[in-house]
Amino acid sequence: MIGVETEKATLLEVRGLVKNFAVEGSDDVVQAVSGVSFDIKQGETLGLVGESGCGKSTVGRCILRLHEPTSGEVLFEGENIVGLEHKRMQLLRREMQIIFQDPYASLNPRMTVGSIVSEPLKIHGIGSKNEQTERVAEILVSVGLDPKYAQRYPHEFSGGQRQRIGIARALALNPKLIICDEPVSALDVSVQAQVVNLLQDLQERLGLTYLFISHGLAVVEHISDRVAVMYLGKIVEICDARELYENPKHPYTKALLSAIPVPDPTVKRERIVLTGDVPTPISPPSGCRFRTRCPIATEECAAVEPAMQEVAVDHFAACIKL
Repeated sequence: MIGVETEKATLLEVRGLVKNFAVEGSDDVVQAVSGVSFDIKQGETLGLVGESGCGKSTVGRCILRLHEPTSGEVLFEGENIVGLEHKRMQLLRREMQIIFQDPYASLNPRMTVGSIVSEPLKIHGIGSKNEQTERVAEILVSVGLDPKYAQRYPHEFSGGQRQRIGIARALALNPKLIICDEPVSALDVSVQAQVVNLLQDLQERLGLTYLFISHGLAVVEHISDRVAVMYLGKIVEICDARELYENPKHPYTKALLSAIPVPDPTVKRERIVLTGDVPTPISPPSGCRFRTRCPIATEECAAVEPAMQEVAVDHFAACIKL
């Protein structure tokens, strides 16, 4: 029916995702991700934000099984990919790709740009050599690079150009989902805007779905439809991006947002300064993991682990004080 929007299908479902890492020479484990759950709809961008070390990049890598999850489910188009055999997982990797954080370390310096971008096609046996060459040229144009660059090596390019090469590699197999693992954090601010605009343009043209991982809250606000906030391995708040930035509920989210610079010297924002350091994920605090730094914590917070609750329409937060 004209004028009526159809409900978008859910592309990715993450349910109770847990990832622990063994500590060498000890019986201890690092609880990197502890029961994370969220959905991403087709064509949507979910921003995943939090301080360094909160586990957000581990979530992205577990979704792709670059890290094997300790427990939980990752459903891609309804199929649980956790525990899938190698052949089936390899086929699914055509649909799920990643853009890495560091454009200097993620590209092989001994390979030409053409070889880097065409490598996924060769691994999956897609097209003849001529067809692969044509596909590389097409993708380079789509990310704003000259097809002649296919003969050059990564060291000949700037950081922004290298990240465009990384994006081109991720696009080679026409994926449905791309994990953007802090794709602009290593770039200059002016270049960050160009790359973010490129990602948005590609999403619109190709119908891509993004999990956009970042600690840059201003960047996440610009690109995301919804935002999930992580702290010490857990999601503490998730909702529509505009709702989160205008009406944050969790005290950790409020503290993060208060640190965003305002580009107006006449406007003063009340800064919420958190005390203490982030606890170790080897032995996280009992109850609420944020309570050791929370300005509104009480004794009850040490005894009760807060569950996600709907504090407004489609706005969920994990805090017993809400």
